[in-house]
Amino acid sequence: MRRQSGALFVITFAATVFIQLPSAAPAFAAPAGGDAVTVWNANAGAAATKACIAPIDNPFHESRIYAMMHVAIHDALNAIDRRFRPFAFDKRADPGASPEAAVAAAARDVMVPLLGQLPRELVSQACIDAGIASVEAAYNAALAAVPNGPGKTQGAAVGQEAAAAILALRAADGAVGPFLNPNCPQDTPLGKYRCTPGFPVIAFESWEKVTPFVLQNITQFRPGPPYEVTEKGFATDFNEVKSLGGDGTNTPSARTPDQTEIALFWYESSPLKWSRIARTVSISRGLNLWENARLFGLLNMALADGYIAMAASKNHYNYWRPVTAIQTGGGSSDTTGDKAWTPLRPTPPDQDYPSGHSIEGGVGAEVLKQFFGTDMINFQDCGVTLPAGSTCSDPSPVLRSYTSFSQAATENAYSRVLIGFHFRKAVEEGTAYGRKIGERAATLYLRPVQ
Repeated sequence: MRRQSGALFVITFAATVFIQLPSAAPAFAAPAGGDAVTVWNANAGAAATKACIAPIDNPFHESRIYAMMHVAIHDALNAIDRRFRPFAFDKRADPGASPEAAVAAAARDVMVPLLGQLPRELVSQACIDAGIASVEAAYNAALAAVPNGPGKTQGAAVGQEAAAAILALRAADGAVGPFLNPNCPQDTPLGKYRCTPGFPVIAFESWEKVTPFVLQNITQFRPGPPYEVTEKGFATDFNEVKSLGGDGTNTPSARTPDQTEIALFWYESSPLKWSRIARTVSISRGLNLWENARLFGLLNMALADGYIAMAASKNHYNYWRPVTAIQTGGGSSDTTGDKAWTPLRPTPPDQDYPSGHSIEGGVGAEVLKQFFGTDMINFQDCGVTLPAGSTCSDPSPVLRSYTSFSQAATENAYSRVLIGFHFRKAVEEGTAYGRKIGERAATLYLRPVQ
């Protein structure tokens, strides 16, 4: 069960039950000094939460929506003033087109249809309607702030064209279900995946069929295999998760209070978290509208590819989760089992290796490092999945501070050990995997026209 203070909403999808967080919990306001790009990035997070795919339930569709929206925004702006190479829409706008109207129209015309296409297998119609309403309200407010005239009309038109281009390009990209496989194995050899407790399905195996945005193919950069259960490294990783990843109620845990905070701070979806980090750093570095369009386009395309690569690699290795290994026993005298062992939060219904959350952290850190030309940038962030009273929306949120993007990525990866979801090898290899994806995106795509 996913737990958060306040009301819990239960929705049944296919054969499984997901507990969803209240949709109004997080705050998504762009920092003071932001522009239309950062505002629409925040709007996308708000809409994804209203649509019940964020902050923890479905980062796969969430990442695809953000990526396509930011591609459309980027291409619309570069149709008005060509500073960076477009991705899907290569035309020139009429002179005088409003950049703000273009951004709003591009964002709206991508998000509304994509939210409407969310699979009913996973999301209720009420959630979808709420997400679309959130987008429409933001769009109307954005257009109302643009003076009426030819510039507004022309800007909206180019935004609509850019949105249509990326929707057409991705119309047959493989992001189709079913996304829940009820044929989940219960009795497999040691080291192979079994259903995680509470989830009689495997989720998002089919996401490996989605066409990447920046990768050549789904196997590019794939890490080598996880440990065999007979290897010493496996025993070390097994006992680390067993010691630190328990819930502290059914299972004792050696986690410190700070380590528990880390586990819950990074629990939210990576597209939500790393977009918020990027907004904060963007403001501090004074990026302009076009620079932000490139930054958020690169970041979200690479994050989307991280999930595609993750699904393919998890399917390939089919490695068991810590909860299965610890409850079963690792198969040697160095890996003593505990049938009552319970992780801090319920383990997601897919395989351990490599850790997708860690891939995303590697992507986020590397894109930001490559974009800004340095890893060493100080920033703070809040969390939306911390206990009530300490979240982003609360008057005095908990803020964690970082001196580099790499430091944040390392803590992000470690959080998955502390929450009981992954072995250390899965998170270390995942982070390295994500860095390679992020580097490829930042060095090859949306390059300056010079």
